[in-house]
Amino acid sequence: MRLPALLAFALLAGTSSLAAQQIPNPAIDMPGYLRVAGEAATLRDTRRVSEEEFLRIAALPGAVILDARSGEKYRQLHVRGAVNLSFPDITAVSLKDVIGSFDSPVLIYCNNNFKGASGPFPEKLATASLNLSTFIALFNYGYRNVYELGPLVDVHQSLLPFEGEKARAGRAD
Repeated sequence: MRLPALLAFALLAGTSSLAAQQIPNPAIDMPGYLRVAGEAATLRDTRRVSEEEFLRIAALPGAVILDARSGEKYRQLHVRGAVNLSFPDITAVSLKDVIGSFDSPVLIYCNNNFKGASGPFPEKLATASLNLSTFIALFNYGYRNVYELGPLVDVHQSLLPFEGEKARAGRAD
């Protein structure tokens, strides 16, 4: 074995033993996150709605349509009336500012709800869908009146109205 290969092996071996050690950080709680995710999943099973139900709930007083995609993707195309709060910016304070009451109906959607517009709605892995992270985050912050658009919808055939730069240009993609 040459010296550089030996050195690389030694560094990797040292790194793996470091990874096995617990590095404390009270601001990050993986077991807590997994527990909350499990609780959120139980509620989510009953809160996935059709386009028709999404529109009905959106018309209720105080309802908020929350788009957690990036500001850039939101500006390109979003469900009419949605407010943008990019996922990295979700905090207790920002949610209170955008949603207000914990009792307000909150509707969410993500990239993986729409096809036919890969620019504003780029497909993600099903296990990395933004709906999952957003639902769990809202649940974790105390919001229980959350509804998720359930189906995969073609933007050109959707019942949902869209707005944004792409809509004004007359093209979804």
